[in-house]
Amino acid sequence: MFKKWLSYFIPVNIYQKKSALSKNLEVTWNNGELVLDSQNTNYSYGSLQRILRKGLKTIGFAEVALKENILILGVAGGSVIKTLVNEIHCKGKITGVEIDPEVIKMANQYFALDQIPNLEIVIDDAFEFVLKTKEKYDLIIVDIFQDTTMPNFLFEKFFVNRIGFLLRDKGVLLFNTMILNTEQEKRNQKYIGKFDPDAFELTRIPRIEAHNELILVRKIGTA
Repeated sequence: MFKKWLSYFIPVNIYQKKSALSKNLEVTWNNGELVLDSQNTNYSYGSLQRILRKGLKTIGFAEVALKENILILGVAGGSVIKTLVNEIHCKGKITGVEIDPEVIKMANQYFALDQIPNLEIVIDDAFEFVLKTKEKYDLIIVDIFQDTTMPNFLFEKFFVNRIGFLLRDKGVLLFNTMILNTEQEKRNQKYIGKFDPDAFELTRIPRIEAHNELILVRKIGTA
């Protein structure tokens, strides 16, 4: 485990792959743990895992553990799935939707994602999957990036309404966003305004990384 030890001093790249969708992908030992990175940002584990763990802690691990049907839009290396299974001990069904099959191959090889029994991986575009699915979910996690870019559809009113429809009463949406400039800050504020305040409670979670903001949306249950 020399490379793991060395990674406490310098990052040690062990695998690199070019992908038509995600461009450059790298698996690297960094501070004693394996991480998956794109050319300019962390894709899984490392800082990204800390960000989404913070969001799940805000919801409450005890509450998350009871979720029966969980949807992950944007799997990458599967770090949030590992948090759900290994730390929170979720036993419910987890569906992960990932557009890039090369990412899933790497996740299976280096992070043993295919060893999780209650996980189903679907290779599909998140927008198309959300249109087609007939299920309702207790927790939806949206974590979709192409390097440092987020697809515009994530912020459109139609997608907001569809995600809201797919949440069960008292269901929760955890949306990881990247803010690199003032225009993206305004984009997030507009996004929040697209939810009906009579049907949803929204929280902007204080940042633990400079450029990532988590938005927490809770569907108000009916009596």
